[in-house]
Amino acid sequence: MEKDAARENERPVIGITIGDINGIGPEVIIKSLADSRILNYLTPVIYGSTKALSFYKKAFEINEFNYSQSRNPGQFMEGRINVVNCWNEQLEIKPGVDAPEGGKAAFLALERAVNDYREGYILALVTAPINKNNIQRDDFHFPGHTEYLAEKFNADGHLMMMVGETMRIGVVTGHVPLKDVPAKITRELLASKIAIMMNSLKEDFGITKPRIAVLGFNPHAGENGLLGGEEKETIIPVIEDLKKKGSLVFGPFPADGFFGSGDYTRFDGVMAMYHDQGLIPFKTLAFDRGVNFTAGLSAIRTSPDHGVAYNIAGKGTANPESMREAIYLAIDVWARRKDMKTYAR
Repeated sequence: MEKDAARENERPVIGITIGDINGIGPEVIIKSLADSRILNYLTPVIYGSTKALSFYKKAFEINEFNYSQSRNPGQFMEGRINVVNCWNEQLEIKPGVDAPEGGKAAFLALERAVNDYREGYILALVTAPINKNNIQRDDFHFPGHTEYLAEKFNADGHLMMMVGETMRIGVVTGHVPLKDVPAKITRELLASKIAIMMNSLKEDFGITKPRIAVLGFNPHAGENGLLGGEEKETIIPVIEDLKKKGSLVFGPFPADGFFGSGDYTRFDGVMAMYHDQGLIPFKTLAFDRGVNFTAGLSAIRTSPDHGVAYNIAGKGTANPESMREAIYLAIDVWARRKDMKTYAR
């Protein structure tokens, strides 16, 4: 399947990177694609290694998982799982072990998939978990997938957004040490992140008039300055300015009561100030089926909301639901963007 066919086909060609070969990435990929009915919705292309997939297929005795090796760039078989071998050397597979081979495999798969995306061979990208330490190298000096992809696709701004059935949570500051967060939360950055979320909710999720809740930075959203000044100095002015422009942006809300009371269900998106403020409640409420979506990119990228999980790697017990939901979300976003382009013509 050449790149023109990839664009026109009703079943989009979706690239899936294998991630750390010693983590649960290969397992959740295999389990997600083992049911052949999923091929009614996409043509999957796994970037990794047939040897690695065969290793885990045999280990878990998943006979329903069958694939074809793609030997030429962009030539993929519709109705089949395709695999692109991204390295030639022998990389030892050590399930559950933090090893350099895992990082090397993850990087080579990601690099090849990004290049194929740029060539138009795939239409969306689903990334299996990486180890942020062992993947570091001359060509990868980023805190994670999000920052790497933002640079590769020349994004002016991007937003890590966690997506579940009942919530979508973005974070103003992502992979940043907590001690550095206060200085990074500026009016300009907050306004930019809200704008990215607003546009994504419209274009990627089909919500015409999104309602966005903004969390406070301090306990009890600052208690009118008693517990910190970030709300009065930064967050409230941004919210008021956006309201004047007609946006449905509300807050700042105290983060603890906001989730405990279920208020998050009244909004299409929630903007948290820092990583754990948003991801702890999200993973508590939606861990098995949550998806990490990178908003603000020209490319479509999703990922399961869990890590490499070395503690259960190789045991056959990993839950594939988050990976499966990441694949479905990639298809949904592709379809919405395609419809919007068709409507705009």
